[in-house]
Amino acid sequence: MATDMALDLIAEVMGWDENLSSPATSEYAWLRMMSSIKYDGYSDFRAGVRFIESLAVWLKQFEPSEREGAYQFFKTRLVYISPAELQCLIEIFMSEVVTPYLRAEVAHDLGIKPYEVWQTPEAARLFSHKLRRTLFVGMSDGSRIDILRRANAGKMSTEQVLPTLNIDDEKWLDLGKKLAESEGEGAKFESVYLIEDFTASGTTFLRRRDGKWKGKLEKFDRRVREARTSINVPLVENYSLHIHHYVSTDQARRKLDELLEKAKGSWKNPTFDRNVIVTEGTLLPPSLQLQLPRDEAILALCAKYQDAALDERLKEHLAESGIDSVRYGYANCALPLILDHNTPNNSIALLWAETPGTPGHSMQPLFRRRDRHG
Repeated sequence: MATDMALDLIAEVMGWDENLSSPATSEYAWLRMMSSIKYDGYSDFRAGVRFIESLAVWLKQFEPSEREGAYQFFKTRLVYISPAELQCLIEIFMSEVVTPYLRAEVAHDLGIKPYEVWQTPEAARLFSHKLRRTLFVGMSDGSRIDILRRANAGKMSTEQVLPTLNIDDEKWLDLGKKLAESEGEGAKFESVYLIEDFTASGTTFLRRRDGKWKGKLEKFDRRVREARTSINVPLVENYSLHIHHYVSTDQARRKLDELLEKAKGSWKNPTFDRNVIVTEGTLLPPSLQLQLPRDEAILALCAKYQDAALDERLKEHLAESGIDSVRYGYANCALPLILDHNTPNNSIALLWAETPGTPGHSMQPLFRRRDRHG
């Protein structure tokens, strides 16, 4: 569908008169601008369809009296993180997160102030050694390890970066061999950064079910433990563990801190230091979450247009967070958030869900989500 035709359809759906004094005049310009600089770049639009077409179809599913509220929600509350914005967060990770931590470690070891680290060759060498003995692990495709490597060419060795959580014995041995070649026989990694793009609830990395700890942190700890039964894993005992998200909600940060504090006393013999350090590139404020009475109109639409068949399909997944409907997103995060490569399931389902509507209501997505749950 051509852009002009899609804009005409939006005007028809919204009931805008196409004269010089109508909303269509200013809205057309705004929609064209935002589509070109942001929304058209969304990775999961179907072939031949871009944002304006999707917006027209999305708005049309609502009653005429509801469309203005839906449009104003999209225009004033939606947050879209583009590739350029995410890349900035990846590029500052080393300078804003890793360097300050290692500089503080060097200062502590030498009994100097952190700002004095670069003043002596001894401190600079120690910093370089500590950096080389730091392992970076991508927890999913969203960690964008390829961008992280390119952004830190010359600072970070490819032999200290892992793009996946699946690390076999051969890879561990190769990491150890390369580390020994640069740092000396017996050298091991002292710090590990587990990197992910986004967290909304904090429970993907760590949660407790049936008295057992689960999540990505548990998986990494278990795989290190299993590898140690057969090979000499190049990790020191009680290595310093860091969890870093490029983007985190305030809710997720507080929840993750809470869970890690509980794990200190109940996690049996972790391979890492119990004082896990959590960081993020940007922390989304609590005000981002949709709340009453401010967001009453869109929250009412979330309830009215939720397809019960979607909740039934995701029943097992939803049970993990103690809810029975995904209308307000996983763990009831109620986010109006879109990431360019996929829409989080913590965002309201009205933004991403696509259902046939047999026998229930058919849901039309504004930004289709690649759903990993059956």
